[in-house]
Amino acid sequence: MARVSSFAARDEVVMTDLTAPHGYFEDFAVGQKMRHARGTTIGEVENQMVTKLVMNTADAHYNEHRARTTVFGQRVVFGLVTGSVVIGLATQDTAENALAELRLDKLRFRAPVFHGDSLTAYTEVLAKRDSDRDDAGIVRFKHWGVKHDGTVVFEGEREVLLKRRSHWAGR
Repeated sequence: MARVSSFAARDEVVMTDLTAPHGYFEDFAVGQKMRHARGTTIGEVENQMVTKLVMNTADAHYNEHRARTTVFGQRVVFGLVTGSVVIGLATQDTAENALAELRLDKLRFRAPVFHGDSLTAYTEVLAKRDSDRDDAGIVRFKHWGVKHDGTVVFEGEREVLLKRRSHWAGR
């Protein structure tokens, strides 16, 4: 958590002032599970902007009148929006000290998300290993996104190259 006094005292911001004191490679243990503190409600803006930016032309994502004729009876949030939001919610706890995102795989979109649904993210640490860098290690996470009604809507795995406290703390 940033300390106000540290910002007021100098023009230069030390990066550790902007991140939590945890989140380094050493802080994660295989089997560790987290419920991330923040959730978010998916709105039309997220769905419309990303769907159109990536030129996804599926009417189910942005044509309300046509979507009413589908099995869902309304527009469905584009799955990559759902996945991105879930990973974004997990990032504060899993990647604030990341040097690189290495892999994203085993993505599963398990249930539809609609405008107005609220999502919460959960994470489990699946594996840790050394990297070819002395100042960092690799952590493999599994992330889940869950709607306000308890429905699991997304799951996926992600590998992140994380700073080691021994080399980066206090910089």
